[in-house]
Amino acid sequence: MPDKRLSVVVTRRLPPEVETRLSELFDVSLRKDDAPMSRDALVAAVQAADVLVPTITDKIDAPLLAQAGDRLKLIANFGAGVDNIDVATARQRGILVSNTPGVVTEDTADMAMALILAVTRRIPEGLAVMQKGDWDGWSPTAFMGGRLSGSRIGILGMGRIGQAVARRAAAFGCQVHYHNRKRLRPEIEEELQATYWESLDQMLSRVDILSINCPHTPSTFHLLNARRLKLMKPSAVIVNTSRGEVIDENALTRMLRAGEIAGAGLDVFEHGAEINPRLRELPNVVLLPHMGSATVAGRIEMGEKVIINIKTFDDGHRPPDLVVPSMV
Repeated sequence: MPDKRLSVVVTRRLPPEVETRLSELFDVSLRKDDAPMSRDALVAAVQAADVLVPTITDKIDAPLLAQAGDRLKLIANFGAGVDNIDVATARQRGILVSNTPGVVTEDTADMAMALILAVTRRIPEGLAVMQKGDWDGWSPTAFMGGRLSGSRIGILGMGRIGQAVARRAAAFGCQVHYHNRKRLRPEIEEELQATYWESLDQMLSRVDILSINCPHTPSTFHLLNARRLKLMKPSAVIVNTSRGEVIDENALTRMLRAGEIAGAGLDVFEHGAEINPRLRELPNVVLLPHMGSATVAGRIEMGEKVIINIKTFDDGHRPPDLVVPSMV
């Protein structure tokens, strides 16, 4: 008689290829719609499943984990970031946590460069004029933006994605500067032609473009607060494809409205989908609905990593992308 298949609950719709493969391998419960699970539904899921497959929209906190059943042994997160999961509490309860690192690196770096170009070259403003049919023809002073070549880009967070942004920025002729919790090895700095700043404040005052690529942790919450934002040049541009909580969004909005910062490109927001309405009114701001990793190939690869983590666990081995509390 074959062994009983793992019970797996998936909290959001995933690419069809991923859902099909999960169904082939496990006793899987899939979502019929793409709305986030309610809190009650999450409670029911952690009480009934062997494996939970959540996404960033699911808050897997200590109170939820306290209600988990004895069956729950693995949380296989669909995504690299795990700030939505209380990893320490999960491990205390004997529940492993895995994620999908490295998959979205190139896609997110592409989006960071797209936002940099969109803001500095005022692409959305030009697009809006064309779509409204208001263009009267070329003018030597219309839609003048900034030049990337020769500009200084500061990268806050020089992990996989930060390094990928650095490579792209260098190809555009930018001078690459960075601040990171740990300095990169000399050979990596040389490869990236990157200058390290131990002081974030000093770097911020010198760069023309700031790309935020660090995770959200207690130490990075509002890392870019009002004081630090005021250090930046009035001509500077900020791009965030990482986590919205890193920036004090209200302070950023005030400075953008006052012309104390030239522009911003934001793919993530401090309060999730609850975006500061004043940001929507600003012509020097490009807002995207968290699209940084939204490529077909990337999302399928994320699903494949989830499946590998679950299958490896099911075979009695350590998931290859196991997250431990010290990593978070």
